[in-house]
Amino acid sequence: MTQERFFTVGKLVNTHGLRGEVRVISTSDFPDERFRKGSELYLFHSLLDQPLKLKVASRRAHKDFEIISFQGYGHINDIEKYKGGELKVPESDLMELEEDEFYIHELIGCEVVTDEGEELGAINEVLQTGANDVWVVKGNRGEVLLPYIDDCIKEVDIANKRVVCHLMEGLL
Repeated sequence: MTQERFFTVGKLVNTHGLRGEVRVISTSDFPDERFRKGSELYLFHSLLDQPLKLKVASRRAHKDFEIISFQGYGHINDIEKYKGGELKVPESDLMELEEDEFYIHELIGCEVVTDEGEELGAINEVLQTGANDVWVVKGNRGEVLLPYIDDCIKEVDIANKRVVCHLMEGLL
């Protein structure tokens, strides 16, 4: 039996009030869907031997947080001990993406070659800068930072773990 992989969608950073609500910093691109009432999430915390399955009872956005409550956890004392935990979803619950959109875990490990055939290395990190993502490639040239823009990234083949890029002036 293979064990399913889990992906973080938020971090439980604090409680909010006395009624079991928690403040969550979302790391999901789909917070409205991911944290909607009835959604199932898994809590990973050092106090737990195995992930705790939770069902969202309520959700609202507040400043830079999601304020969430879970069914069966109606008081601050029920949930406070889990501060610092991570909320995750199994890989089977990941959202379908549009064409030319990728999950970071799909990009990590992809081999990068230039449109002239030079091998640069593999993507080992994705920096989310706000304007556009920057893919960190480590290889024989050291570390190369590639902006995820049309002028630079020419082809992404997730199935074959291969990316073709154009090295614009100033990238090396």
